[in-house]
Amino acid sequence: MSKVRTEDLLEQFQLELVTGKDGVHREIHMSDISRPGVEMTGYFKFYPKDRLQLLGKTELSYFNELTKEQRQERAEKLCTDVTPGIVITRGMDIPEELFEAAKEAGVPLMISPYKTTRVISRLTNFLESKFAPFTAIHGVLVDIYGIGVLITGQSGVGKSETALELVKRGHRLVADDSVEIRQEDYDTLIGNSPPLIEHLLEIRGLGIINVMTLFGAGAVRSFKRITLVINLELWDKNKQYDRLGLEEETMKIMDVQVPKATIPVRPGRNLAVIIEVAAMNFRLKRMGVNAAEEFSERLTKVIDQDQTGK
Repeated sequence: MSKVRTEDLLEQFQLELVTGKDGVHREIHMSDISRPGVEMTGYFKFYPKDRLQLLGKTELSYFNELTKEQRQERAEKLCTDVTPGIVITRGMDIPEELFEAAKEAGVPLMISPYKTTRVISRLTNFLESKFAPFTAIHGVLVDIYGIGVLITGQSGVGKSETALELVKRGHRLVADDSVEIRQEDYDTLIGNSPPLIEHLLEIRGLGIINVMTLFGAGAVRSFKRITLVINLELWDKNKQYDRLGLEEETMKIMDVQVPKATIPVRPGRNLAVIIEVAAMNFRLKRMGVNAAEEFSERLTKVIDQDQTGK
């Protein structure tokens, strides 16, 4: 899990730091953002002081209607020694009591010119991506016709060579050898390459090649959502492989079940073309067109007609 500090938000969202410069190194430990509306009334029993605090028009309007003593008391309770920061939206004027309390406690006090809903949405999305569950898988991730295909299989089965052929056919490489995966939301997996080996491809007998240098910037991308897993395995003559495509196999990555297809590898099979077609067929299935089911229905009709004729 990445470490996020208040200074990261200043850089990412161009927030204006008004006071609390000494506190910009404070860590943010969760993606939840607090809007201290109840706290403005004086109820601090369950105040989530370790969260990023966001004050919009509603909170500040109420705050400004309080007496000077009440504003001073609430501001001092809002600004604790663990509060990572307070963001004021819409570019509104900062109450003097809040400014002094933040300065005294070393809490970064920041201003954003944008609307509250927009600020909270962007901050939440940023923090959610940073704190998302994380894992790494040995494989290759390629963007094929907009489908993020994770190619897995034992070492030496031909994953990188297949990825190279796919890149030559106009598709884009995301990661080779090691794919870093983070789970955003409950059903979304985002894969990317470790910075050390980004845009690099290892071909046995040839060595390391830089895909972006050889094929251009259009042959790579930094990250991609994983929607399909293709597992390559050496052909086993004693194993029965799915010939119709009616069986739906899945692979669990963290908490997400991802559709999976197993492709046997043997001399003469063009794996790049097969994987390319698998990605296109997957797109068709999501659009409601399933060739295997159509064939099964045709077969059932033919059998029923034969039985009726007899």
